[in-house]
Amino acid sequence: MKINKFILFAFFVLFLVQFQAEAQQKITVYTVGDSTVKNGRGDGTGGLWGWGDYIGQFLDSTKIRVENHALGGTSSRTYQNLGLWDVVYKKLKKGDYVLIQWGHNDDGPLNDTIRARGTIKGISDKSEKIVNMITKKPEVVHSYGWYIRKVVKEAKEKGAIPVVMSPIPRNTWKDGKLPRNNTSYGLWAKQIADQEKVTFIDLNDRMASKLEKFGEAKVTGTYFYQKDHTHPSAKGAVLAATSIIEGLKASTNSLKNYILENQVIKLPRKINIFLIGDSTMAENSNENAIGWGMMVPRYFDTTRVTIVNKARGGRSSRTFDYEGLWDKTKSEIQPGDFVIIQFGHNDAGKIDSEKFRGSIHGISDETRVVNRADSIMETVHTYGWYMKKYIRETGEKGATPIVMSLTPRNEWPNGKVEQRKTTYVKWAQEVAAEEKADYIDLSDKVAQKYEVLGQEAVKVFFPKDHTHTGRAGANAVAETAAEELRNLKGSKIRDLVLGKKEIENLPPVELNK
Repeated sequence: MKINKFILFAFFVLFLVQFQAEAQQKITVYTVGDSTVKNGRGDGTGGLWGWGDYIGQFLDSTKIRVENHALGGTSSRTYQNLGLWDVVYKKLKKGDYVLIQWGHNDDGPLNDTIRARGTIKGISDKSEKIVNMITKKPEVVHSYGWYIRKVVKEAKEKGAIPVVMSPIPRNTWKDGKLPRNNTSYGLWAKQIADQEKVTFIDLNDRMASKLEKFGEAKVTGTYFYQKDHTHPSAKGAVLAATSIIEGLKASTNSLKNYILENQVIKLPRKINIFLIGDSTMAENSNENAIGWGMMVPRYFDTTRVTIVNKARGGRSSRTFDYEGLWDKTKSEIQPGDFVIIQFGHNDAGKIDSEKFRGSIHGISDETRVVNRADSIMETVHTYGWYMKKYIRETGEKGATPIVMSLTPRNEWPNGKVEQRKTTYVKWAQEVAAEEKADYIDLSDKVAQKYEVLGQEAVKVFFPKDHTHTGRAGANAVAETAAEELRNLKGSKIRDLVLGKKEIENLPPVELNK
């Protein structure tokens, strides 16, 4: 039976109208503020988030929807001068809510050629006439309180319900305590809320009190980053949102009626960084043969990253594929992940006997059929062919491949660290260039450090043999790998590596556990 196209169209229109009607019936919670409410585009760039990105997960989405209109870098003044409040004001309807938080940027100069975003301190009606050095136009600058009051009053005019908050605390510790802003912007925000008879939440004190229970060591690197004392991580943003929810529950504000009883907070998925390679990268139980992949997690932001070390001792680019290790790894890769590829130490082995792990030299499509010890025929390819396979199939999974050259051995011909510049280092680079993949010459970067340290000092890094490092040696290679990843132009992995200052403050690595 054929269904009339007109009837289908009518059903579609009816569905669309109903959907729009339901959307209009929902109460909207608007958030206005600075980067601590919405950092950047709200996508977690740099691992930084605003509490406005998570507040919606605490509320009943069948009745409430959240629109995060905050903008980083704005003060209570510039947010309104830019017309951002006008956008929200025009959309407001009776029963909506406006969550308001400014203060971090209001302390800047009233007039300069950089931002000109400062406000007059306090809540008075004092004003100052200026010719804005950026816009070149006359402007009357008011107090912080004046701008907050304007937003509150105009929200109330539309029948919306304002909630004023003190700015979140900065991660700057003194004698085990975080500074409060209860004599400045927190105080002034409260004074305006009290005068306008609207809800005030002391977000600053609520959040700071929680953080102080954790202590500085736990807070830094979990809720905030050492590189940034103002903008929280995802966990920090959730903590701020939790503090707001607790403040609402303790208030008479009707928004508390929409708070979910059993909240399930979803943090962003951690990005996986897969490592594939041999024993110089692998996780080994022998303390005298530690792969650098065991040490590299300490150089990454593990609140956002999981290092998945799939490297396996004794494997070559060929056997990692032949044994199904690559297929197992590939099945776990998700879009947005990274795969660091490093082979070469075992590819120089015999192709048709013993361990059957050698690959054909070079990067061509040359093949050779060999009869393995188990009488199974295998088509063996070049080192470059296997590397290309890993690169291409990583890309097909929506992940990013990064090729690294093999690590140098503790051999010093003519006083220089041994490197395979004419073979595996060269071929790895050629493959990466051909496939347009990122490439890091880890061999050369590590060798340079070894030569600065000197042959005697480097001996300590190799307690077993000339190929495998101990814990300290593995850490030296891991640190170098992290440095090069952080300097990898155009790659998103840079954002996931710890900064220089954070690395400098890492505890030293002992020779033994």
